[in-house]
Amino acid sequence: MRMYDLIQKKKYGDELTRHEINFMIKDFTLGSIPDYQMSAMMMAIYFRGMNEAETLFLTEAMAKSGDMLDLSAIKGVKVDKHSTGGVGDKTSLALAPMVAACGIKVAKMSGRGLGHTGGTIDKLESFPGFSTEITVDEFIDHVNHVGMAIMGQTNELAPADKKLYALRDVTATVDQMSLIASSIMSKKLAAGADAIVLDVKTGSGAFMKAENDAVALAEEMFRIGNNAGRKTIALVTDMDQPLGNAVGNVLEVKEAIETLRGNGPKDFVDLCVAIGAQMIIAGGLAATEEKAAEKIRMSITDGSALKMLADFIAAQGGDADYVYHPEKLPVADIIEPVLSPVSGYVNKIVCDEVGLCSLILGGGRVTKDSVIDLSVGIVLKKKVCDRVKVGEILAYIHGNDSEKIKEAKERLLNAYTISRKKVRTPVLIKKIISGDDINDVHR
Repeated sequence: MRMYDLIQKKKYGDELTRHEINFMIKDFTLGSIPDYQMSAMMMAIYFRGMNEAETLFLTEAMAKSGDMLDLSAIKGVKVDKHSTGGVGDKTSLALAPMVAACGIKVAKMSGRGLGHTGGTIDKLESFPGFSTEITVDEFIDHVNHVGMAIMGQTNELAPADKKLYALRDVTATVDQMSLIASSIMSKKLAAGADAIVLDVKTGSGAFMKAENDAVALAEEMFRIGNNAGRKTIALVTDMDQPLGNAVGNVLEVKEAIETLRGNGPKDFVDLCVAIGAQMIIAGGLAATEEKAAEKIRMSITDGSALKMLADFIAAQGGDADYVYHPEKLPVADIIEPVLSPVSGYVNKIVCDEVGLCSLILGGGRVTKDSVIDLSVGIVLKKKVCDRVKVGEILAYIHGNDSEKIKEAKERLLNAYTISRKKVRTPVLIKKIISGDDINDVHR
């Protein structure tokens, strides 16, 4: 079999077989297929596309290119959750303890962030002593005895995806639906969960800006997961303004803790309940969204979710006292209010601009080697549809450098649009894809 022939085949729009795709991914991972030939294949796929079968074969081949985590030693159904990311997206910090407290085993692999804030691991490292550098055996033991665990992604998890993504990034072939979906799902399949719930963001702060593109991606990943034998559910959710109020690592950790205490922002709580309900259903603990949502809310009310977070932090070497006393977490030297220049209603917040403000303050990484300032960020006091008076506080900026604060403040003010007329309340959960029927929600 020659790569040349496969490029020619796809160039004319013909279907690649499982055997051909397995050969291509295996030999590319080993270095037998040069970058220039794989670049040509990626461009052929970009223009000709891949059908449902090809996309599944590509995903499975990439998943099997490295370690496939065996979680069979964990008792019960293991449910994983993935978000395509956004501004203020601290969902895993609150959601995983809620779901685990309900009895669903949560075995999650996470990464570090490259962008406006750190990733889940960076945020968790706000707790002194906490580590995700644990062995697979320790990971499995923690899930069995605590109910949840989060470990860092290994270099051997879907290595073909890492090589392919690096190539796509420099050949302008990143934004092809099958390639995006297979990249995400290959890592989810390799991570070993029995069921997967996907949170696909759409809006100004999301990778998929247009809702129809987000829906198409959600549907593509839904099909891949179920065709691969994993119970998969996808939600399309709003990211046209930051999620919750906090943007920034420690600030998001504190907001997650407040949410587990029953004091979280409504949009963040509603999202956690919606995703958590689907995880409960996928895990077989409830048959309806209403019953599943009731279980999630009860984990907050009875304190079991907060205790789960503390137990999880302690199991992985962290100081659980910080869960009960989050005031001990790092605080920025300067906390400065941002005042509204006019009266009216918040019409719009350009979400990715708020993320860039956090990056300016030092809350994220420009390169993989950047050092994050965990204490900095933004706390919004006014969101879309809120009434505001001139001179009223729109947000607080937390920073350690007055020049950076000045730059972030100007940018944050420009991110707000305030008008006389109140706009429609944003729809948080836009679609849930959970079976043969794809249903609109709250339309």
